[in-house]
Amino acid sequence: MDNLFSIEGKTAVVTGGSRGIGYMIAKGFVEAGAKVYIASRKAADCDAAATALCEFGECISIPADLSTEAGVKAFADTLKGQQQSLDILVNNAGATWGAPLEDFPVAGWDKVLDINVKGPFFLTRELLPLLKKAASHEDPARIINIGSVAALGTGGTAFSYGASKAALHQMTRNWAAHFAADRITVNCIAPGPFPSKMMAFITDDVDARAAIEERVPLGRIGSPEDAAGLAICLAARAGAYMTGTIIPLDGGGLIAARGGE
Repeated sequence: MDNLFSIEGKTAVVTGGSRGIGYMIAKGFVEAGAKVYIASRKAADCDAAATALCEFGECISIPADLSTEAGVKAFADTLKGQQQSLDILVNNAGATWGAPLEDFPVAGWDKVLDINVKGPFFLTRELLPLLKKAASHEDPARIINIGSVAALGTGGTAFSYGASKAALHQMTRNWAAHFAADRITVNCIAPGPFPSKMMAFITDDVDARAAIEERVPLGRIGSPEDAAGLAICLAARAGAYMTGTIIPLDGGGLIAARGGE
């Protein structure tokens, strides 16, 4: 039982790891003793984040645009040149787009679907051989997708975002069924409000943040420890028998939205 939540010595990839929830998870993994590779489209941001995380352990930057086939392959080839196996893949990189339905542009669909759906699908495909090499009956390899509570509710005016995360939730279940025989578990964290660039327009505004926190039954937005803690649980022995699950991480926000049903 001493090592129930240990990921020490494991190797992980966290996409979108230079900021937001990706950075929170990457930092938690590094502090827990994992070797972590982070990916981000902006090389300077990715390198800076890895440098900061190296204060706590081992973190390597591999900048890549994972919304494109070329970017996915370049990242995978670089990783394969450095690793023979991969214990944990966190598909976190994401984007959103908000606009009235009448004015919603094609670009708002293409960008969001490319990053949020195609990116995780094709990166997982490329890294599957490394995950299979790390997997065992006692200690499966882990894929952790980062979805959203927006895919479990209406999603507001971020039409393509909610749809893209719903697709990722479906892929989680699909992959879990496909990869179980390979001893790879696949689960999805569906965050609610967390401090991030995507949510900055709310979390950086005192009144808007207070209004959000008032609607969350636990009375606050998520913290880095909340994001990292659940990801570590899924990646450790404690989560080895879980697969195909979509886990809301929202302080009870969905309960409140549904009127306590």
